Amino acid sequence: MPPVGMVRVTFLCLVLWTGCAGAAPLRVAIYTAELDRDGPGLLLRDIRKDDAQVLAVARVIAAADPDVILLTRFDWDLEGRALAAFAGVLAQSGASYPHRFAPRPNTGWLSGADLNGDGRLRLPEDGQGWGRFSGHNGMAILSKWPIRTDASRDFSGLLWADLPGAQLPVTFKGTPVLSPEAQATQRLSTTGHWAVPVDTPDGPVTLLVWHATPPVFDGPEDRNGLRNRDEARFWPLLIEGRIDGEPPPDTPFVLLGNANLDPQAGDGRRAAMAELLAHPALQDPRPTSAGGAAEGRATDTVAWDQAGEPGNMRVDYVLPQAGLEVSGAGVLWPAPGDPARDLLGHDGRGASRHRLVWVDLMLRGGS
Repeated sequence: MPPVGMVRVTFLCLVLWTGCAGAAPLRVAIYTAELDRDGPGLLLRDIRKDDAQVLAVARVIAAADPDVILLTRFDWDLEGRALAAFAGVLAQSGASYPHRFAPRPNTGWLSGADLNGDGRLRLPEDGQGWGRFSGHNGMAILSKWPIRTDASRDFSGLLWADLPGAQLPVTFKGTPVLSPEAQATQRLSTTGHWAVPVDTPDGPVTLLVWHATPPVFDGPEDRNGLRNRDEARFWPLLIEGRIDGEPPPDTPFVLLGNANLDPQAGDGRRAAMAELLAHPALQDPRPTSAGGAAEGRATDTVAWDQAGEPGNMRVDYVLPQAGLEVSGAGVLWPAPGDPARDLLGHDGRGASRHRLVWVDLMLRGGS
């Protein structure tokens, strides 16, 4: 196996970059890192003991070298210790991210209402988002450039019932699945919906980020499928200025996250993803990879290829605002036999079943 540094340089120059000379674009990435654990503090423990998966995730990020990256499925803690420790691992791998943003997610946040109607209040069933503890399966932004924390907006408190056009689940008899108390408590966001401005050398850019619930693990009422659909629908409504009291972004923006929804395959309300991808305010660079093409479709972003899994899909997205110049895009998924595939870990699953997705943008001074 070639040294990690050699793999990184080769991968950057020959696979990721359109060229290794000239002005560098802004690289924006999403990576569902699967750095979530079964209890609070366990991720920090694993980071401190150089856990193999933690190191594999760090190698993937260092190889892609994004300027700003959204990590999903990364456990949150109140003081941000796990995120700070992981940033230290990344710095040792050659990827320094001095700016970080990670407010408390909805996952593992006990709602105070009996959301599943079993007469008890407990996690994970009665959490605002599924989680075994507060912060389980959270998300975080890492950036080389300053994050305007004071100007960020967190929409995660929006009630599902208050979303314009929300479709809440009903039984086959047409009665609401969620009680009036649950409807008055249940938030739309499984993990979160954030608008986070970043000050880059070429001007500000706003990251619109989310991580939606999987549209499965429910019953014929399709509660998770409907919620997943509405989590995607939030963004066109915000961009169009149709969320009460919330103006659209006032800088160039990039929508990115794990939608847990493929427009062409799998369970879920696939039309919602197709409609989001076709929205006139957005563009879809359709990042691809040789590894995805060899094992499914070139646009796939997750390897759900084992027994009992639903098959490889496209669920992780980076969607720049229409009109922004895209100079490159891809999914970090080397083909079988490529030395860079060692970055992904054992059998391509050692880091995460998901693949890092990146898009390069030429902001041209924020125009």
